[in-house]
Amino acid sequence: MSTRVREQIVFTGRVQGVGFRYKLSYLADAFRVTGWVKNEYDGSVQAQLQGKPEELDQIIQRLGQDRYIELEGIDRRKIPLKEDEHLFEIRRS
Repeated sequence: MSTRVREQIVFTGRVQGVGFRYKLSYLADAFRVTGWVKNEYDGSVQAQLQGKPEELDQIIQRLGQDRYIELEGIDRRKIPLKEDEHLFEIRRS
């Protein structure tokens, strides 16, 4: 069984106004990944995802396959787990 990780991820490209946050929320629920996502004022989208590493990779891969989303940059870094987190939420900027 894989251990869980938490990553801070910043997505750049065509990621606002294309349903990105809702697609990410749908995928997070499907893979039982927790965390949050929100739009940033600079046009990027920031997220924290917590789950198995292969689940996070699958989510990012599927986002890149969406016909409306165009990922130009993905900045990922590991951060400490939040053991008491049980949901995924879309945050308002």
